Amino acid sequence: MRSIQRQRILAAAVEAVNEVGFPRMTVAQVIAGAGVSRKTFYDIFADREDCFLAAFEHATTEAKVRARQAYDREPGWREGTRCALARLLVLMDEEPRLAKVVLVESLAAGQRARWRRLELLGELAELIDLGRSVTDAAGEPAQLTGEGVAGAVAALLYARLLGPREEPLISLLGPLMSMIVLPYLGPGAARHELDRPTSEGLEESPASPPLEGEDPLAGLQMRLTYRTLCVLTAIAERPGASNRTVAEASGITDQGQISRLLMRLQRLELIENTGGVKDKGSPNAWRLTDLGARLERATRQRDQATPR
Repeated sequence: MRSIQRQRILAAAVEAVNEVGFPRMTVAQVIAGAGVSRKTFYDIFADREDCFLAAFEHATTEAKVRARQAYDREPGWREGTRCALARLLVLMDEEPRLAKVVLVESLAAGQRARWRRLELLGELAELIDLGRSVTDAAGEPAQLTGEGVAGAVAALLYARLLGPREEPLISLLGPLMSMIVLPYLGPGAARHELDRPTSEGLEESPASPPLEGEDPLAGLQMRLTYRTLCVLTAIAERPGASNRTVAEASGITDQGQISRLLMRLQRLELIENTGGVKDKGSPNAWRLTDLGARLERATRQRDQATPR
């Protein structure tokens, strides 16, 4: 299926750009990771830049949907902004490679990618500058306040994504909200945001809709992300793998993250645990279910008639 092949290519592109950076990423790396022919790649994308932009759009579309849903559930700008920011930070913690594509690698991916990044920051600036409607600061915030705050938020996240991850990005919720409200609501509100517990703003968002078309995931309340592809492939190639083995094979370093993802895939009946049942001290042993195996095979579809 074309939609599945496209998803595999995007997943492989995200992996490749995180491993070597966009300037060194090649089409050969992407098609090798995706398990498709070169012809299939060029049937879908014009070139590697076009592929990168598609990955960028995939990531930002998901982010904007989550942020908008969170914002719209709240009665005002301040609480809406906090909940929207919380959802974005959670998403970046869940999908750090996609976050790096959007905030880091887009700067090296050509003029179109840089313009899309600027447009995205412009949308963030517009949301932030809605604070003018509730401002009680002594004077009117400067004309470029929204742009300046959006740029500062992006710069801090850029630095965190490049450096060692000692704490999850959601831990920045209070400090970032303090920066955002300061020019509109003053230092008292800024201090209050620093003191608020992170849990305020972390209400569960509705599950993402399934992909459209003839996708094997139709009817499942999840999206086919690169993490899902990597984990399913890792289990298919290593039946009986433990959490640690799956994490290492799929490139997920956070043990809490891999545990949550495995539990979610188990609830969706895509994988089953054949270990750690009789003896609670023994490690988990993950295998694909029949449904999981069908999905994993579908994502591996190749154009056999065309040599690579």
